[in-house]
This record gives sequence, C-alpha cells and structure tokens, in this order.
Amino acid sequence: MLLALLVSGLVVALVVIGLFVFGLRRRLIQRSGGTFDCSLRWDVSDKHDVSGKGWVYGVARYSGDRIDWFRVFSYSPRPRRLLERGSIEVVARRAPEGEEELALLSDAVVLGCTHQGVRLELAMSEDALTGFLAWLEAAPPGQRVNVA
Repeated sequence: MLLALLVSGLVVALVVIGLFVFGLRRRLIQRSGGTFDCSLRWDVSDKHDVSGKGWVYGVARYSGDRIDWFRVFSYSPRPRRLLERGSIEVVARRAPEGEEELALLSDAVVLGCTHQGVRLELAMSEDALTGFLAWLEAAPPGQRVNVA
C-alpha cells in the first residue's frame, strides 16, 4: 500500500514538473517578442492534399531576417525550422479544406510557400498572416521577395 502511494505520488510530481517545464519553455520563446501561432506542413507534394495529415502545431518567432519555428509539443529550447526571409517565396493562399479544418485552428489561412526549393505550407490567423506578409515585404533593398 505504501509503495503504491509512493509510486503514484512520484508519477503526479513528474507530471506536474513536466507541465511546468513545458509552460516555462513557451514563456521563454514568447519573451523575445514577435511570436505568433503557426502550424507547418513541411515538404508538401505537388498534389493538393486536404487530408489534414502532416500538420504540426507550432509557434513562430521573428528573429531579424529569419523566422524561428518551434513545435508546441516539445521540450527542446531550439527551433525546429529556420526560415530565412530571402529564401521564402509565397506561391498560394487558400482556406483550409476537408479534414484540414479539423487539424488547424478555426480561423487559419493556409499559405503555400517554397523555402530553398522545399515546398511547405504555413497555417496562421488572418492577423498573423498580415504581419507575416508585411515582414516579408519589408526586406532590405536588393533582396528578392515574392509575395503572392
């Protein structure tokens, strides 16, 4: 009986510590400012896939001439993807369709892009999209920027 209580107490303590570290990581990412919720689907095929598969929920942070993208459900302090402003090319913009509506946030807009030859899709709110496109267009003179 005592062993069962000790083990269950230890499990509860580990869960609480894990949730605390998870929240602390999110707070540290947002502390630098310029963050927005952004789902990502990397290496998308040429076919129009609306199955909802491959989307990963994340937080993106503006960091100079790049965007650092972090997975939400991770303990890693490092960004999972780095997207350089000069390498991002916006090729399409659409509303979520089919099962994507269930996989993404309710007010999301899907932005089809290429980054260094890799096709990807970003899903973000309309407000975040406005800020993202303004950030892309605000590139220093001489940088090639293509915003659809």
